[in-house]
Amino acid sequence: FGPYGPGFNLIDFGDPDQLEAAITPNTVAFLVEPIQAEAGVRIPPPGYLSAVRRVCSEHEILLVLDEIQTGLGRTGKFLAHEHEPDSAPDVLIVGKALGGGVYPVSAVLAPTPVMSLFQSGEHGSTFGGNPLAAAVGKAALEVICDERLSERTAALGDYLLDRLRRMRSPRVAEIRGRGLLVGIELRPGTRSAREICDRLLEHGVLTKDTHERVVRLAPPLIIEKEEIDWLLAQLEEALTI
Repeated sequence: FGPYGPGFNLIDFGDPDQLEAAITPNTVAFLVEPIQAEAGVRIPPPGYLSAVRRVCSEHEILLVLDEIQTGLGRTGKFLAHEHEPDSAPDVLIVGKALGGGVYPVSAVLAPTPVMSLFQSGEHGSTFGGNPLAAAVGKAALEVICDERLSERTAALGDYLLDRLRRMRSPRVAEIRGRGLLVGIELRPGTRSAREICDRLLEHGVLTKDTHERVVRLAPPLIIEKEEIDWLLAQLEEALTI
């Protein structure tokens, strides 16, 4: 997913040894998603995040986690990196769900020694820190926590993934996901993910294709079990036709 920002060297996802080999005296940070959402819901091998945390600590570079898509309950934990022990970042990036579907809000969170590196006037945005955005973000966080949406998402995600894997469609190569973030990878030579998404849209189901072969499901965290059953029926029909 691009465009890529300047000053970054790209390495393969899921390989902590490659990270360690890529570090130079000029390396200041490692930026990574706990789950690569836009790349097709790619989940790293077990222990990956803990390993990169260790590598970053040993080399005294910052671990920056992009949890814009995976954070705030989406994967069945409040933050996706919490699925692994000892993987807390130095810098955390959140957004999307932080706006509660009402207002575009994002945030960069880091301790004072990191944030104080920015001097007055070096970095800013026109609407950064405005009171409406702050109020919306606060209310969204209260709903996520008070209504225990992370725990709810974990249970519903297990149900959704179990039902999807039972479908056993010949057009599906792999189903992967965590919580209510799911990627359905289609076999080469079958219909494209865009075609499947268009069919689902005709039936009132909004999904997204990524990299031509993956249909991504990211339903609202407040979805009901009966709505998941209806979603699965529409998906099964779209994969059959």
